[in-house]
Amino acid sequence: MKEIRIHGRGGQGSLVLAQFIAIAALEDGKYGQAFPFLGGGGERRGKPIMAFCRLSDQPIRLRSRVSEPDYVIVQDVTILNELDVAEGVKDTGMILVNTEKEAASLGLEGPFHVFSFSGDKLARETLGRPIINTAILGAFAAISKELSLAAALSAVRKKFSGELGEKNAQVVQESYKRLMRELS
Repeated sequence: MKEIRIHGRGGQGSLVLAQFIAIAALEDGKYGQAFPFLGGGGERRGKPIMAFCRLSDQPIRLRSRVSEPDYVIVQDVTILNELDVAEGVKDTGMILVNTEKEAASLGLEGPFHVFSFSGDKLARETLGRPIINTAILGAFAAISKELSLAAALSAVRKKFSGELGEKNAQVVQESYKRLMRELS
């Protein structure tokens, strides 16, 4: 089983991103689970939140927060100043941070790999707004190899129909392509 922890702020769609990942896993013939952790109450737009996702080839029976993730996704780089997003990350894990900054400059040190990618920039270019879920989905699929591009595209098209679905699919495809280029 692979476990993912997503750090974002209220209103950024961290749970929607976790749901996209879980749906894409299902599209790939795997099992997926997605759920939020909002803290002790009073959560609102802009406050740090977490969402979790699990992917497996077997049914997932575990129903607890992810404390030792294989992957961490950080949707807002300013969270790095507030939380230790690397806490519990497995030695073989990966952290993906939504930022234009170079990964080496983020101060995340450990045996895990750190990647940076500006989902904001790509979303603005394609959607006209900094809605980053689909950009991060494509980047995560490319980096992790846990999801196929076809499954990620299908997950987005199931959530959004028509022109909106196609624009978001374009964002997934472009982010996937950019990250694959960087990795080769």
